[in-house]
Amino acid sequence: MAAPGNVARGLKAAISNPNNSEESKERASERLQEMEQSGELDSPAAHEDNVAIGHKAALRNPNVSEEAKEHSAQVLDDLGRSE
Repeated sequence: MAAPGNVARGLKAAISNPNNSEESKERASERLQEMEQSGELDSPAAHEDNVAIGHKAALRNPNVSEEAKEHSAQVLDDLGRSE
């Protein structure tokens, strides 16, 4: 299953894409509203995905210290998302 944040970004892109039909924009808008109303975007799983994304970015950022990279690697390992 795709991360809720990624799904929401894709739906927002579909809504703003001038090449999409009004029907597809309407369907995307309805799905996005459903996700927002259900709390799917604010779920613990969505939060965990965002945490993991941030730590993965830290591992690749040349401006992050080695100590911080080690911490990020440990957090990802604890989440079961080791690189």
